[in-house]
Amino acid sequence: MPSCNSIFDYSSFLKTVPDLPGVYRMYNSAGNVIYVGKAKNLSNRLHSYFVSSLNSVKTRALVGNIASIEYTVTPSESDALILEQNLIKEYRPHYNILLRDDKSYPYILVTKEKYPRIVYHRGPQKIKGTYYGPYPNTAAVKESLRLLQTVFPVRQCSNITFASRSRPCLLYQVKKCLGPCVSGLVTDNEYLKCVNMTELFLKGRYSDIIEQQIAEMTEASENCDFERAAVLRDRVFALRKVQEQQVIDDDSRKDSDIISIDFLSGSACINVIFLRDGQLKGSHNFFMMCTAEDVLNEIIRSFIEQYYLKDPSFGYPSDIVLDEKYKFDDSFCAVLSEASGHNLNAVYPQRGKMLKLLSMGEENAREALASRMKSAQLQRERIEDLEKLFSLEKGTVKRMECYDISHTFGERTVASCVVFGRDGPEVSKYRLFNIKDVKAGDDFAAMKQVLERRFLKAESADNLPDMVFIDGGDGQMSQAEDVINRCREIFADYNPLIVGVSKGEGRKHGLETLHMGYTRECINPGDNSAAFLLIQHIRDESHRFAITNHRRQRSSHKIVSRLEQIPGVGKQKRQDLLNRFGGIKEVTSASREEIAKVPGIGEKLAGVIYQWLHNLGTE
Repeated sequence: MPSCNSIFDYSSFLKTVPDLPGVYRMYNSAGNVIYVGKAKNLSNRLHSYFVSSLNSVKTRALVGNIASIEYTVTPSESDALILEQNLIKEYRPHYNILLRDDKSYPYILVTKEKYPRIVYHRGPQKIKGTYYGPYPNTAAVKESLRLLQTVFPVRQCSNITFASRSRPCLLYQVKKCLGPCVSGLVTDNEYLKCVNMTELFLKGRYSDIIEQQIAEMTEASENCDFERAAVLRDRVFALRKVQEQQVIDDDSRKDSDIISIDFLSGSACINVIFLRDGQLKGSHNFFMMCTAEDVLNEIIRSFIEQYYLKDPSFGYPSDIVLDEKYKFDDSFCAVLSEASGHNLNAVYPQRGKMLKLLSMGEENAREALASRMKSAQLQRERIEDLEKLFSLEKGTVKRMECYDISHTFGERTVASCVVFGRDGPEVSKYRLFNIKDVKAGDDFAAMKQVLERRFLKAESADNLPDMVFIDGGDGQMSQAEDVINRCREIFADYNPLIVGVSKGEGRKHGLETLHMGYTRECINPGDNSAAFLLIQHIRDESHRFAITNHRRQRSSHKIVSRLEQIPGVGKQKRQDLLNRFGGIKEVTSASREEIAKVPGIGEKLAGVIYQWLHNLGTE
């Protein structure tokens, strides 16, 4: 019999479990959920954990940590599947295999306005227009936009740039834009016709476009408009080339997801190739949290359950294509179809193009996992060298944070906090602090404020860093030492290492000096030291994060700040002015008469705006 936490009387518990479908939750002695599972028969499934023939090391470890079990009976197995995935997402239990990829996917947006534009979009779909996608990655979107610009010269510029043009840009000269920004270059009907063809292209209706273009080419040729006929001929050629590259199987127009897997050193990569209407739409890699004890069938099954019950980004396919060695029984697909509300069939190809795509997916997964492991290994080597440099025991450093201050002549001061773990940067934990009530240019006070907000307001020491890097000299270090000392009064066992990174001679990269907190001991590990390269990476990332966000805030502030101060000019009028002239410089340079022509402004308000801007000066 496997060892089990002594406080859990599993024999008595198992007598109460019904022979019904449901979901069970296993807890450890601290009251944390360590595993969530589903079962067609709860009694049979839970009894299987407490037998003497458990072969899996992972399962034995799980059972050894069980302090209590709770279960929920559900009407059916499909209801149990849905509840299981919701609980896994909520608790993220230690012993479950977890899908890690939660990124939003990019789209191509065709805006709804007089002269629609085609743009890359990621995030909430708040802009009016039609969204096409999603695409597997940013590179796929950019490649599609590049191709669209070559075949269909629809504008891709911002509205501010569009409104400020008085003559066509370079893209018009190289025939990659019809130039609707300048009147007389293209009629409204011609432009909208090109937009409509673009949307047909994004819908994959290549044949319809080609037939339409051939008809127009023939008509232009008959009318002796050979220049236009040549343009249409080139467009047809480009479209045929795209069609040949995109269509995988003309005989089968089913939507399919081709799923492949590779496993290495406790990490798994799932590669999904998306085939829609016979066209290859791209692929995406998903990484799973698992252990060496998890078999590939279990990993793929867990992925399929989690992915298709989370509203898959590429929609539901008709077929899920898998290697035959991962074959499931028919009931699995039946339960999954019922739970997701979509009919999903598993297909195991023996030959043909689908088998080739499976092989391609396996190679993609293998390469992606090898690259990820190589990066993680390099990071671990750097961490271990860092621990040696500062005479720390191996495994001591689990979380590092670096702080940097950014401002322009004391204005709009911001502080950044970047977080690195043993596997590299943890971007989701980065934080930006707006510094308030500090004298302009006082970096010491700014550093003190951000550290007080970070360390003195922490609920526990569990999520505080083991190492704190401060970008600055003695003044910033003194503030860090003072705040950390006060933090240690709150959390007695908390004792992080403080390291200052001061700029070298001439502020040249690579000549930085490291000095220890409290002792001010200088350390020079050498330019080629793995530890020093890691510290440089952390410091540079902190600086990049601070300066990027500072510039974004400053830019946004400059664009609207002066207009915000003008009495009688609200949000809509400010936007109308910027759309008409393109920017604050152009508004400032405009005459009263030009400002008065903006809808909703009028001569009286135009005079107020002109006087206000010129009294304040120009950007």
